[in-house]
Amino acid sequence: MLVSAVTRDPAPGPAGAEDFEAFFGKHYEPLLRTMYLVTGDRHEAEDLAEDAFVRAFERWDRIRRMENPSGYVYRIALNAHRSRLRRIAAATKRPVSLDPTDPIADSDDRDSIRRLLAMLPDGQREVLVLIEWLGMTSEEAGDVLGISAGAVRVRLTRAKQALRFVSEGAPA
Repeated sequence: MLVSAVTRDPAPGPAGAEDFEAFFGKHYEPLLRTMYLVTGDRHEAEDLAEDAFVRAFERWDRIRRMENPSGYVYRIALNAHRSRLRRIAAATKRPVSLDPTDPIADSDDRDSIRRLLAMLPDGQREVLVLIEWLGMTSEEAGDVLGISAGAVRVRLTRAKQALRFVSEGAPA
């Protein structure tokens, strides 16, 4: 009777650590295999599975009471994988220069860009940065700024016109 009472109670220490160890032992390998099938890379699958279990352990006192804690851990791993894919996709959209650059010229370019952007009204500058540099759609930028997609496109057109006038030497 004493043995069964001890095995049912969570271990003394951080939020049922023995409970988590049993959960980890049962679910780590299936999650690892699943993430390997999703990613096709053993190392990435290991990273994702380990990160998911670390996050689960940090919240174990809440997660262990869920109806499907293993499903939650799978969701953590899959969401982390999706986030990595989004970061990779964003990185591939950034221009890459293969030519060695002059740091002074880069500094001058950044300074020129800063000055040009400072000449724009706040709304036009915000839209220009969100769409041209961050790659958002008009709808996404509109959601961020709390305006319609049409208003975003109007501001973007006006910002580009103003920059064109300034760069050509015409009055803005």
